[in-house]
Amino acid sequence: MSAPAPRPLLFLDVDGTLIPFGTPAAAQPGMPHGHTQAPALPTDAHPLLHRVDPEHGRRLKALPCDLVWATTWMNDANDVLTPLLGLPALPVVDWPDSGEMGPLHWKTRGLAEWAQGRPFVWVDDEISHADQQWVSTHHPSPALLHRVDPRRGLTEHDFTVIESWLRRAR
Repeated sequence: MSAPAPRPLLFLDVDGTLIPFGTPAAAQPGMPHGHTQAPALPTDAHPLLHRVDPEHGRRLKALPCDLVWATTWMNDANDVLTPLLGLPALPVVDWPDSGEMGPLHWKTRGLAEWAQGRPFVWVDDEISHADQQWVSTHHPSPALLHRVDPRRGLTEHDFTVIESWLRRAR
């Protein structure tokens, strides 16, 4: 009997994804009434941390995948964001000094390498068509590169797309 296939990975960016750059989520039209606000933060905290929706942690934990930080925040994501989101400490992609220039995002090759052939979702606000093409050509398993609108961050629609893809990828 063979071992069960490993769960897909979800590579998670922070800036523009969990921390939207535009209007805070609570002020967006159509925001659910149940939206919870992050707790008060120290005055020396990141100035946009109040935009993190703590409910995203519950939604992320419910997805059928293994969560991985894919952010320049590195281990600071575990120190600062996991408590706000109610997540356990997550693995962190260690970024090489690639000096990647051109149309391919500097994270793309590193994420495909880190996945080691596993199916994955990459959620980021900087994904381009070049990244999607490169991954579809060079990664042996299914992958969803999902671009988030940095003004809004993760939305209900984004969670629906990601969850649907993950359920099909299993």
